Amino acid sequence: MKLNLKRPLAFFDLETTGVNVASDRIVEISILKAKPDGTEEIKTMRVNPCIPIPLEASLIHGIYDDDVLHAPTFSQVGGEIAQFLANSDLAGYNSNRFDIPLLMEEFLRVGIDFDLSNRRFVDVQNIFHQMEQRTLKAAYQFYCGKTIENAHSAEADTKATYEVLLAQLDRYHDVEWEDKKGEKLKPVQNDVDALHTFTNLNKPVDFAGRIVYNEDGVEVFNFGKHKGRSVEEVFRVEPSYYSWMQNGDFPLYTKRCLEKLWVHWTSKKERSRQNVVALEAPLNSHKKVFKPNAKKPLPIDGTMLEQLKQKFSK
Repeated sequence: MKLNLKRPLAFFDLETTGVNVASDRIVEISILKAKPDGTEEIKTMRVNPCIPIPLEASLIHGIYDDDVLHAPTFSQVGGEIAQFLANSDLAGYNSNRFDIPLLMEEFLRVGIDFDLSNRRFVDVQNIFHQMEQRTLKAAYQFYCGKTIENAHSAEADTKATYEVLLAQLDRYHDVEWEDKKGEKLKPVQNDVDALHTFTNLNKPVDFAGRIVYNEDGVEVFNFGKHKGRSVEEVFRVEPSYYSWMQNGDFPLYTKRCLEKLWVHWTSKKERSRQNVVALEAPLNSHKKVFKPNAKKPLPIDGTMLEQLKQKFSK
């Protein structure tokens, strides 16, 4: 099956020093860009993370410190990666919760403003988990009848993810799925907009899932003591929470999203204050306004002092 695309869909996978979005680094990235004309383009590169790769991570993906010793740093290749992904929607396996937020952290660290606002995101794992609930290895075997060769290399995982999506589109074409409200839909369609909707059911604001949209489309915190409360409500009752998060160990992209919400809230609050002042102005217009005497005060001389003395001595 050929993907029905309006613009390129870039499948990508990261191998990293660990799973902490805020502190870990990329050691390998592979991108398979599927284009509307049916052609494909692959870019794979190793990256020097500038920090040691923990042994437990190396044992999973097979990349050790010596393997990336002479590889370029992300600051050297970030611009090339951003350019390769330009005008593309993004796809991956668990990409919404891990690969996209970690890639955004790397872009922000080196000052690259990679805009996500007008892109679509297709997380193949979410289709799989919501329809079958398995892993990439199992998904590849289940949907494609194959075993991944060289599993946990970025390129092998990227190609497998691409093939799994194609197989999912075949398997779930015209298949009904029931949502939490009991509504029956046919969500797995050969359309990136539909796949974006189905694989982003949790509606994260920041991809790390610290802030999400509720059913009414309102931004709410999704962790800690304020979980489930709207961001604006927390700003109102505990404005110091904003400073705590901005200075805390949260992903840079989470902090950027939070800053935008803070700026929007403070602007809205200021507009509300100005509206109140404007409404009160006509009510106060009838009041007599005290105007100080514009005349220059007379200099104090002996006569004036004598008069004051007589007045207050009575």
